[in-house]
Amino acid sequence: MSQVHKVKTGIFLTFAVSLAIVLCAPSTVAPAKASKIGSSDILSIDDYSAIPQSVIDDIAATAAGLFGNEEKRLDFISQNLALYLEAQDKDVIVFINSGGWGWSAITKSNEKDLTPGIDSVLTDLGNDTLWIDYYRTPHSFYGGISEFMMAMGTYSSKSGELAARAEFLTKNMPGIKVILLGISNGCTICVDAMKKLENDGQIYSIQMGPPVWNDNSDIKRALVMRSNGTINDAFSYGDMLTIIRANLEAAFGISQTNPGNILLSIGAPGHDYGWEYDGLQSRVTEFLTK
Repeated sequence: MSQVHKVKTGIFLTFAVSLAIVLCAPSTVAPAKASKIGSSDILSIDDYSAIPQSVIDDIAATAAGLFGNEEKRLDFISQNLALYLEAQDKDVIVFINSGGWGWSAITKSNEKDLTPGIDSVLTDLGNDTLWIDYYRTPHSFYGGISEFMMAMGTYSSKSGELAARAEFLTKNMPGIKVILLGISNGCTICVDAMKKLENDGQIYSIQMGPPVWNDNSDIKRALVMRSNGTINDAFSYGDMLTIIRANLEAAFGISQTNPGNILLSIGAPGHDYGWEYDGLQSRVTEFLTK
């Protein structure tokens, strides 16, 4: 009877928290932001004269289906047309979806060495690349709420927007390839977007350390890594005993043999995806080469 009571209490608390999240969530979604890696300037243009009208009409139709607010539609159109111009003469476009809350640039994360490492593989294969920091979440209270809802699988509009951006490029730039790179919680949006892009053979995904609840077992054209080649990722496998033990040891000053953390401070052995790991390098190189 005690166990039954605990289950009922858990269900009630889950329902109460979910209700609070829905009530607090913004009524409309703000477009994500994108910038070239290493730049703080959000991609945006006002002059569309250098862009074919068919391309403008295509992104305008997409914007109308995503946003009811005119200001947000224009923001989305401006961003994507700027990206279209930046992508001219490029072979591969990489959208970086960082971990955490989704509002940080990869250069400010523990995985900052991934970009030069992966880029060296792509360029050695003869590709001109364009790397995009994709800020899927505004840095605000409501942004945090929307990110939490997406992580729990109750807020799919974010992945729909990312999918629309990637598909816009492949429709209007024949031969270009797009890679959705996800790290930790950033894998969630990539998983959902790739399901929407199942039939677009020009779009690929690399996912490192996805949350344990991400169902990515049947996604096409994706490399899913739940290990950096040294040990299994405790967070990605849901190994709570290992996570608890690591945090207790850290609290008593015991150094950790295998690093890794979630939300910057919670220890999660194996949740570390630096380019220095040989196992990680070999898997990424093999995937990109194929």
